[in-house]
Amino acid sequence: MPVLVITGTGTEVGKTVTTAAVAAAALAAGRSVAVLKAAQTGVGPDERGDADEVARLAGPVTAGELARFPEPLAPGTAARRAGMAPVHPQEVADRAAKLATEHDLVLVEGAGGLLVRFDAAGGTLADVARLLNAPVLVVAPAALGTLNATELTARELRRRELEFTGVVIGSWPGSPDLAARCNVADLPEVAGAPLLGAIPAGAGGLSPGEFRSAAPGWLAPRLEGTWDAEAFRVRVAP
Repeated sequence: MPVLVITGTGTEVGKTVTTAAVAAAALAAGRSVAVLKAAQTGVGPDERGDADEVARLAGPVTAGELARFPEPLAPGTAARRAGMAPVHPQEVADRAAKLATEHDLVLVEGAGGLLVRFDAAGGTLADVARLLNAPVLVVAPAALGTLNATELTARELRRRELEFTGVVIGSWPGSPDLAARCNVADLPEVAGAPLLGAIPAGAGGLSPGEFRSAAPGWLAPRLEGTWDAEAFRVRVAP
């Protein structure tokens, strides 16, 4: 898969750290990697964005973003309020396609969820995936409420006939409650797609060396890792 689109069931679900883990595992497997943030919001001109954070954690990736807007809002809204040109799905797809000619793997990270709007025409990350004919990885939280959001995202991917690679839990708690432990079994069922990893809570706070060493152990072989979904399910089962 030369291009992988990474979305979340919402915001603040661990999407950027998951993207960094996928990048680190691919680098460890000997692949060249590019990371493209479709639209960065809530960050000033001189501040580090999500693509920069992926590069810090994962290592030598080609990191870039198409645009950034100062307010922490949906990209289309943030662009309008700032009086700036929005990002359009075709622009994202064109940049990702070019990167794919130069790298073994291109990770396209969205902003928020699958249907967050980029522009006034209603363009979304789902449109980017369609234009690229690229698979989509969904990052979901572990906690109560995740099943509904994950199933809705899965249904939309299938309605649009997009390839759904699987689900990664973006922040697995050190002391999971009953809901989180049950969700390990329920997430792949409601998604109709495999669970492909669980990123430990706080992983983004590790040193880059620790992060890169540990990342393959958080992800399934489909994502160049060694994580065993069934063994994890049995271990955390209530």
